[in-house]
Amino acid sequence: MNTPPRPEPDAPRDLVGIGIGPFNLSLAALAHPLTELDTVFYEQHPGFHWHPGLLIDGARIQVPFLADLVTLTDPTSRWSFLNYLKARDRLFPFYFAERFHIHRAEYDAYCRWVAEHLPALHFRHQVDAVRWNPERDLFEVDFTQLDTEGEAEALGRTYARNVVLGIGTEPHVPEPLRPLAEAPGVPVLHAADYLDHRDTLRTADHVTVVGSGQTGAEIFLDLLRTRPTGHEGLHWIGRTPAFAPMEYSKLGLEHFTPDYTRYFHGLTEPVRDQLATTQWQLHKGIDADTLTAIHDELYRRTLHGGWPDTVLTPGVRVRTAGRLATTKVELHLEHIEQGTRSRLTTDAVVLATGYRERPFTPLLAGLDPYLRRDSGRRPRIDEHFRLDLDPSVTGTVYVQNAERHTHGVGTPDLGLAAWRSATILNTLTGKETYPLPDRTAFTTFGLTPHPHIPPARQAPAIAPLLTDGR
Repeated sequence: MNTPPRPEPDAPRDLVGIGIGPFNLSLAALAHPLTELDTVFYEQHPGFHWHPGLLIDGARIQVPFLADLVTLTDPTSRWSFLNYLKARDRLFPFYFAERFHIHRAEYDAYCRWVAEHLPALHFRHQVDAVRWNPERDLFEVDFTQLDTEGEAEALGRTYARNVVLGIGTEPHVPEPLRPLAEAPGVPVLHAADYLDHRDTLRTADHVTVVGSGQTGAEIFLDLLRTRPTGHEGLHWIGRTPAFAPMEYSKLGLEHFTPDYTRYFHGLTEPVRDQLATTQWQLHKGIDADTLTAIHDELYRRTLHGGWPDTVLTPGVRVRTAGRLATTKVELHLEHIEQGTRSRLTTDAVVLATGYRERPFTPLLAGLDPYLRRDSGRRPRIDEHFRLDLDPSVTGTVYVQNAERHTHGVGTPDLGLAAWRSATILNTLTGKETYPLPDRTAFTTFGLTPHPHIPPARQAPAIAPLLTDGR
């Protein structure tokens, strides 16, 4: 590999990345051939892992394999998924498998392959603070180097002209269930830890899955397949009004294009906030194949008469929860539409309640005086994924997967990873390092022409018709 010589310890880096998940890994992969850039990425964990507790056998990612780290920006990149298959002598098996959506475990293995070959990645490096040094016009990034046991081994500091935050998300545990989830020995766990506890859950007399999205569906199906007919002992509840399929129509998927991302960013803050509450089926629905598999498995259990010992109830929230005796959990439930309440006694609870953006403001406490916020006290983020900082800060802080309030539903989507990484690198280099398309959707979002789309490609000018009442 043609790797630039490592600078002196106090020489500033062009870009320091904090966190190595899929999004910063995408950025590192696309930055790798740009020899004019000196980059480094830090991650506190010992290696790359993508939701290891959810790599259930047979579970697939919900985007096509082309939504890898680089292809939708640079299909010739050596870090593409197809090149990974070639390196592993698996191109022909993949070709004959005819699978557009790959296994989660395979996506994880692909990302780990990329991570193992990028020299700019430094694992076991925990970033502690980021500050602006006005005397040097640089960011100071303090970190702790960890040993193999995760203990502090050495302290370090890196100077950077620019920083990119890719610290990802963290498991969300609803408030009523936090005391139980945090108590030792209580069988209440987040889905992120499912595989570590699957054997125990399989032997429990009764298990409740909370959460009506894709993860909840996969865990319910995985448990169902291992339990005896007529004695399944499974409850599946969730807040959404239905166990609904993911919006997967071709035009519906255009909400995950750069065109829609730019449109959403241009909306007013109140409109963006209102939209976020109505688009749940774009990202919280369930893959149709998974719903079919659940129904097939339940139907199979009725072939000799009777119904499976399962309860599937959407539109339900957990009001409170507590321990019952020493080994059981009691959930106090409320049906949102009916307004009725009941109690459910169970032996174990799996919380498929999703993830939330991990707060990055504690990490950036030293930048707080420079950080500009919206009316909800959230950081303002511009179209190019840059935090809005006071002009006295001449460096830039980019964010990845922390901008749903400004960029919309596509923020955590893997299909936009390469495009966002290329956008960041283009602004960082000040040139079109990676040419990006002007238009990415057949749908024209909004009537106001967007500056990125030439006028000839815009929708017809119909605004005057609307304003004169006809």
